[in-house]
Amino acid sequence: MSFTIFPAVDIQYGKAVQLYQGVSSSQKVFGEPMEMAQRWKDEGAQWLHLVDLDAAFGRGSNADHITEIVADSGLLVELTGGIRDDETLDRALSTGCERINIGTAAVENPNWCAEAIAAFPEQVAVAVDVRGDRLATRGWTATEGDLWSMVQWLNKVECRRIVVTDTESDGTLTGANVDLLSQVCTRTDAAIIASGGVASLDDIRALSQLAPQVEGVIIGTALYEGKFTFPEAVQATRTWVNGDDIVDIT
Repeated sequence: MSFTIFPAVDIQYGKAVQLYQGVSSSQKVFGEPMEMAQRWKDEGAQWLHLVDLDAAFGRGSNADHITEIVADSGLLVELTGGIRDDETLDRALSTGCERINIGTAAVENPNWCAEAIAAFPEQVAVAVDVRGDRLATRGWTATEGDLWSMVQWLNKVECRRIVVTDTESDGTLTGANVDLLSQVCTRTDAAIIASGGVASLDDIRALSQLAPQVEGVIIGTALYEGKFTFPEAVQATRTWVNGDDIVDIT
C-alpha cells in the first residue's frame, strides 16, 4: 500500500502563497515558488501539488514558474488551476507534469471533461471542491452543482482519480473532514486524494486509515506554518495492518 504526502505550492502573482478558504485577498506569502518546491524536495518529498491561482481566478498565468518547477525540481507534479479547454489542457500536459486536475470544467463543460478523461485516463484527475454538499467553481468564487450527482457522473465516465477538497476548512487549520472523505469512498471506486483543513499529525493518521482508496493528502498551511515537518508527516502515515503488525505505508 502507499499513502503520499503532497506538499502544496500555490502561486499567486508570481509568489508562493497560502490562502484562507481560497479567498485571494487572504494570501500569506512564503517566498519564491521554485524555492518552496526545492524545500519540499530537500525534506524528502517525491510529489508536489502545484496550483496556478491566477489561472484559476481567470486573471492570468504563472506559466514560467510552472515550467521551471516541472523541469528543474526533480519532483512529480500534480498541476491544477484554470484547465478548462483543449488549449489549456494541452499547455498543462506539455509542461511534463505527471498529471493535471480539472475542476470548474467538470461542472461547466462536462462533455469536454469526459473527453479529456477518456483521452488521458491516467493523467487527468477531477478536482471536486466541496462547500457543504455543493461544488465550488471559478477559483471557489461561485457555487453550483451537487456533490453526489458529480460523484455519480464521475463513476459513469470512468474517472480514475478524484481530488476532494473541503473548501470550508482549506487553509483554516481546523482539521481534516474525514467524514466527507469516508462518504465519498462509499460512493465510488476511484482513487481519492484528500485536501483541506489538515492541522495535525492526527489528521494525517486518520486519513491514512482510509488507504488504499485514499492514496494521499495535500498539505499546505500546516507545513508552511510549522505545525509539523514534512518528515513528521510521512512518519505519521504509519498505521496498523491486520490489527497487529505496524508497517510503513509511505
